[in-house]
Amino acid sequence: MPFAFCIDYIMFDKLLHKLKKIIPEKIWNYLWPIYHFSWGVLGNLIYRWPSQKLIVIGITGTTGKTTSVYLVAKMLKEAGYKVGYTSTAMFCDGNQEWLNNKKMTMVGRLFTFKMMHKMVKNKCHYAVIETSSEGIIQYRHRFINYDILVFTGLYPEHIEAHGSFEAYQEAKGMLFAHLKDCKTKYADNERRVKKVEAGIKKLSLNRIKKTIIVNGDDEYKDHFLNFWSETKIEYTITPKVPLEIKDEDFAAKDHNFHRLIASSPAISREGTRFVLCFDGQCYKDEPINLKLLGGFNVANSLNAAAVGYSQGLSIDQMKRGLEAVWGIPGRLEQINEGQPFTVIVDYAFEPRAVEKLYETIKLLPHERVIHVLGSAGGGRDVARRPVLGKIAGEQADTVIVTDEDPYDDDPQIIIDQVSLGAEKSGKVLDETLFKIIDRRQAIIKALSLASPNDIVLITGKGSEQAICVKGGKKIPWDDRAVVREELKRIL
Repeated sequence: MPFAFCIDYIMFDKLLHKLKKIIPEKIWNYLWPIYHFSWGVLGNLIYRWPSQKLIVIGITGTTGKTTSVYLVAKMLKEAGYKVGYTSTAMFCDGNQEWLNNKKMTMVGRLFTFKMMHKMVKNKCHYAVIETSSEGIIQYRHRFINYDILVFTGLYPEHIEAHGSFEAYQEAKGMLFAHLKDCKTKYADNERRVKKVEAGIKKLSLNRIKKTIIVNGDDEYKDHFLNFWSETKIEYTITPKVPLEIKDEDFAAKDHNFHRLIASSPAISREGTRFVLCFDGQCYKDEPINLKLLGGFNVANSLNAAAVGYSQGLSIDQMKRGLEAVWGIPGRLEQINEGQPFTVIVDYAFEPRAVEKLYETIKLLPHERVIHVLGSAGGGRDVARRPVLGKIAGEQADTVIVTDEDPYDDDPQIIIDQVSLGAEKSGKVLDETLFKIIDRRQAIIKALSLASPNDIVLITGKGSEQAICVKGGKKIPWDDRAVVREELKRIL
């Protein structure tokens, strides 16, 4: 067991915040990476290199990471394996699941190693780790022995945090470059990692191939496919089932490269249906009937199917696993307390994700859309604020701009910047556009405006458990819980 290790993290954070103000920037920038690197070393020493004892799947990309983590974990679980995971929405140690209350995608310091230690203790076969670019540049990935890396796609986001899109792409690439340095693991026929002392013992075990899985529909796919791995899987979406598959279409002669295709996607308000094709073999008689709404979830499901394919799962196991998922906390989550209108809570907080969200909303029968728009977090990505307002202004009938996570920024300034985009799209202040700082009051306003068959869309936080405000303070919060409370009050 790890030795006792206790730190008052809140006091430590406050100390770091004060030190950053006094230490010259050049010195701080030099010391900061060393600080993060040291925590990685310490975490592994305390928790005895837990990633060496699990098959570790890392998932990264601009969007779709959290859903992909959940789908991968549930599919492997349905196939009979014990799985733990860490993601923006939830954590699971193999025995218990709980909501992420850390307000971070890839939690730093000792948390990830502690989680993997629990997974080992709980006899997990797999660990699925949502791996963010911010976590990568802070070396949180550095001492994790990954086996499978999944790239969901890349487009401009978090640019101010990284300095440029090129730096953002490079941060993602650091994870894939790291795979070559990850030690080889061996597992028994039940996919349980075994320690190998003598070479002769390897003959009775299965080598876990280091694998890269890449979104073949993304314009940056080649950058990630060019990194070293023992196996590469590229996945794409096509409108029709391929009639004829040629060798060059999926590089069948290269046993280290595979192509996965989702064909004939049919998107409806009941879910999404598509056919899987692996290396030219299409399973037309066993289509996947995904219960999750949204065409973007086809790509997220392909991430899971590609992982399943790399781990030897049958098409039946993949189908059962994917179809078993009914919903993901804070992702297109419908809140129903018997009201005559639809309420949807979603995490989407950047422009492209909001656009995809509206593509899905259009599939649902409705009269009007009332959008409670999270006003973009403080301290970063200022440029997207009016863009978000513009999208909501064009797509929704009524827009209510409210607080989200202002951090040290003035929330009213953020709200005004978002609202500017909505006004340019034709929304009129205090008629079809409202600016309400208090998030609860904004939700109350939306619910009061809703008529039967309307959709109230609440975005920006999903299942997050806090609002981050000035001075590093976190105010407990859950959009879904607040909606339920207010619906019960008015019904």
